[in-house]
Amino acid sequence: MLTKDFAICIRTVDYSETSQIVTFFTKEHGKISAIAKGSKRQKSAFDGPIENFASGQIMFTSTDKDKLATLTEFQTTSYGSIGLYKNIFVLNCCFFASELLTKLTDDYDPHPELFDSFVQFIQNAQEYKEDRILSLLILFQLTLLSEVGLQPVLNYCTNCKTSCQPRGKNNEFYFSSSSNGLICKDCEISFPDKIRLSESAANCLMNLNIITQANEATLREIEKILVIHFTNILNHPPKMAKYVLNKQNTHF
Repeated sequence: MLTKDFAICIRTVDYSETSQIVTFFTKEHGKISAIAKGSKRQKSAFDGPIENFASGQIMFTSTDKDKLATLTEFQTTSYGSIGLYKNIFVLNCCFFASELLTKLTDDYDPHPELFDSFVQFIQNAQEYKEDRILSLLILFQLTLLSEVGLQPVLNYCTNCKTSCQPRGKNNEFYFSSSSNGLICKDCEISFPDKIRLSESAANCLMNLNIITQANEATLREIEKILVIHFTNILNHPPKMAKYVLNKQNTHF
């Protein structure tokens, strides 16, 4: 049985001299892995090898969920990472988002809104300046956590439930991965893993609408906290995290 869906490629592996195994994140069927037979041939049905982040409509054979599907058609509307290769840091941020998406979603578990969010993130990454990519990445990471049921609490203390307001000079807020959210000054002693937030970082987490206006130091502070949080969730550091935290301003 043939199935159609809108999809974006999030991983490719060479299967043979002529074929690939491709992982797609699809709108209606979630994450699927399929073999693209002959895709590496120039005159294949896919017009050459399938690229990471290419998106469009796919057609694949429905199969046992424990087995590979077979990709029969891929009508691309976006041709992948060509535009992203202009800046290695932007590209690394996209691969990091893709890694997290892969690890935190299950096969054939659809998340239509998350699909739209990821496609938009990749599209925006090709247009935004390098110094804004971290804000896009942070917002996508928080969307991902929300969609998979791991949304951190950012509007009140997870311990005492006191409402959090944008902090002033006399207030302190912390982020605790073990509590999955913000911790106030009165409760921080009970959470050894807590990380104290700067005023700017706390304000951004309490009001996500201002993240896109934050300076780079604040964005990097928030991203470091999120990497620690994802490390605790996954029980290991994400592979691409070091390339995002250790920024290199390398242009191709």
